[in-house]
Amino acid sequence: MAVGNCRTVTQFTLTAFPALLELISLFVTLLLAYTLTAMENIIIISLIWTDNRLQTPMYFFLSNLSFLDILYTTVITPKLLACLLGEKKNMSFDGCITQTYFYFFLGTVEFILLAVMSFDCYVAICNPLRYTIIMNSRACLLMILGCLGAFLPVLVPTIVVTRLLYCSKEINLFCDIAPLLQVACIDTRLTEKINFLLSALVILSSLAFTTGSYIYIISTILHIPSAQGRQKAISACVSHITIISIAHGSNIFVYVRLNQNHSLDFDKVATVLITVVTPLLNPFIYSLRNEKVKEVLREAMNRIMSLVLRKT
Repeated sequence: MAVGNCRTVTQFTLTAFPALLELISLFVTLLLAYTLTAMENIIIISLIWTDNRLQTPMYFFLSNLSFLDILYTTVITPKLLACLLGEKKNMSFDGCITQTYFYFFLGTVEFILLAVMSFDCYVAICNPLRYTIIMNSRACLLMILGCLGAFLPVLVPTIVVTRLLYCSKEINLFCDIAPLLQVACIDTRLTEKINFLLSALVILSSLAFTTGSYIYIISTILHIPSAQGRQKAISACVSHITIISIAHGSNIFVYVRLNQNHSLDFDKVATVLITVVTPLLNPFIYSLRNEKVKEVLREAMNRIMSLVLRKT
């Protein structure tokens, strides 16, 4: 757009909401998905941190993934629900930039954490005798702190978008770098390239590390003599492979390409998958299908039922 249309923006208007009937259906669906996501992940965190049988590195990383999923969906969903229900669909400029930063930051942390979890799986299968030495509590804590180191590089594109001038105050659904670039009225090619390079670095390096880990894992599994041993090793990895396939596939589709601001309508389904569906499915895929977690959950439910029956 023309530079003459540029302005200093103090708030944005969230747009692209559907008609009334579809809006109500979307609100109910999002509210249900958000509630289930929070409940599932809180249950997983509670079980892991209160039962000694789950005090292992794998479940430690799982609890962090569950906590991250709660934060990730909370960055977007509550504000989106408020806009769906209320007449005013505005967000302040500072609120928009904050949402953009944490959406990018938490997504980056999740990819690093998935790579760390693939390393944990690699050590468990390829070096089982040294597992407790390599994956000690100090090493696990340092890995989590290393994931949080993503806060610094994510600041770069966020700071860049705060310096842009905007021709329009309307953005689609929620604040992200691509919608902000679409309404900027100056040349954003440099910003797009920075965003592309950072997204590609995070997503593709995580994918490459995970792929490398699984090459060694598969090679080790093929050399396990017993069929039962091979089946046990494979079942330990299937859930993680499913999650990384969904996470990497959807994010590569949306973020690892140039000219992100020219196909936002086409990206809406993938964005909903990233922000709502994936955090909802992760507990089912990774934790609630796990036999040990299900056993601990059943015992916890039985204890709760016993307490309730005793009081009545």
